Amino acid sequence: MATRLLLISDTHIPGRARRLPDAVLHAADAADLVIHAGDWVAASVLDELVQHADVLGVWGNNDGAELRSRLPEIAHLTLEGVRFAVVHETGESRRRGERMDAAFPDTDVLVFGHSHIPWDTVTPRGLRLLNPGSPTDRRRQPAHTMMTATVDAGELRDVRLVDVSPGRAA
Repeated sequence: MATRLLLISDTHIPGRARRLPDAVLHAADAADLVIHAGDWVAASVLDELVQHADVLGVWGNNDGAELRSRLPEIAHLTLEGVRFAVVHETGESRRRGERMDAAFPDTDVLVFGHSHIPWDTVTPRGLRLLNPGSPTDRRRQPAHTMMTATVDAGELRDVRLVDVSPGRAA
C-alpha cells in the first residue's frame, strides 16, 4: 500500500506568516505522513500538523527550547524499505552530495531545509536529496513551495514541487 508524503520546511510562524497556508493543511489532510525539516519557530505549528497527519520532524536553528525538547536534531524512518533521514541544515550547496553521502551512508532519501531553496538531486552514491523550500518565506525564490511524494513498493515516486504562493490554487 502506498504512503503519501507531504514535505515542508522553514515555516517560520509567526515571523513570516500568521498560520500555515490552506494548501499546506489540505495537503496534510491528504498525506499519511508530514515530514518537516525544521524552523517551525512556534510549537503550535507542530501541534496543528499532528491533527492532520502523522508527523516526522526535526528542530532547526530558529527553533527554541520547547521544540528542541520535543524533536530530534536528526530523524530517521524506514517506509516500505526506503530509508529516510531528516535534518535541518546540510551546509553550503557546493559538494553537498559528497558530504551527505559520507554523513548518511545508510539513507536512501535525505529531506532537509534551512536555505528555503527547493532542491531535488541525486548524489554520486544515489542518495536522493530533497529540500521542499518554504511555504511561507520564499526569500529570493520565485514561489512559496512544498513537496509531495509517494512511497510505493519500496520506491520513492511522484516527487512534486508544489507552488503554494498566496492567491494560487493548490
